[in-house]
Amino acid sequence: MSFSIHFTHAITRRPAASIVRGLRAVDTGNPDLALMQAHHDTYIATLRETGATVIELPPLENFPDSVFVEDTALCLPQGAVVMRPGAPSRLGEAAEMVPHLRALYGQVVEISGAGSFIEGGDILVTEREILVGRSARTNGAGIAELTALVTPWGHTVREVHTPPGVLHFKTDCSLLDVDTVLSTRRLSASGCFAGYRVIDVAEGEEAAANTIRFNGLVLMPAGFPRTRDTIAAAGFDVREIGNSECAKLDGGMSCLSLRFTPPA
Repeated sequence: MSFSIHFTHAITRRPAASIVRGLRAVDTGNPDLALMQAHHDTYIATLRETGATVIELPPLENFPDSVFVEDTALCLPQGAVVMRPGAPSRLGEAAEMVPHLRALYGQVVEISGAGSFIEGGDILVTEREILVGRSARTNGAGIAELTALVTPWGHTVREVHTPPGVLHFKTDCSLLDVDTVLSTRRLSASGCFAGYRVIDVAEGEEAAANTIRFNGLVLMPAGFPRTRDTIAAAGFDVREIGNSECAKLDGGMSCLSLRFTPPA
């Protein structure tokens, strides 16, 4: 069973009312909390449809961006690595996730260097390697610490670069199966996915690049029909999930969950 696309568990967190103060690169208006929660409910139901256990944590009002749990940790078969977010307002989110990870993992380690920053949105885990994009939220020191922590677990880390003006590496890419990456053309043109099969999203549908493969399903944001049809034509079972409100805060499908299979 592939550890990069098959999972028994996911952790999510309900959006808080404070989400209206969430970080965003461009202000396109505040998210509608009720609509965001409705989308979130559909997202969770779709994960559960695959047979996975989904843990839904309560909202954290003190952390407006806390619905985006992926940035707090990297969950691997051998253990979990607690991240150190590059946005100062998000540093406390990682600490809030620690007890939930310790309940499921025997090994929980942390990025701890004062000068180290790294967020889960910059990390793409494949069967052969862990790609980490350097970005405004992830620096070289953070990548070096992660490498030191996961190398003893048998993982290889490769540093790549997030396109200029793009928040996270996975804003522009996602894993569809063990050999196939969905990507924007601006990212795939860099050659960082050499050796993988690459499917480019349609021009003008760059926001569709952030999907998740979760067991038998590919969850993608609704509203990108050409990319949806391309993924479906490649043989994948696609489910569209409303993402209009998370998108106002630069969030996508992968941001909303930690996906993993804890050690037996």
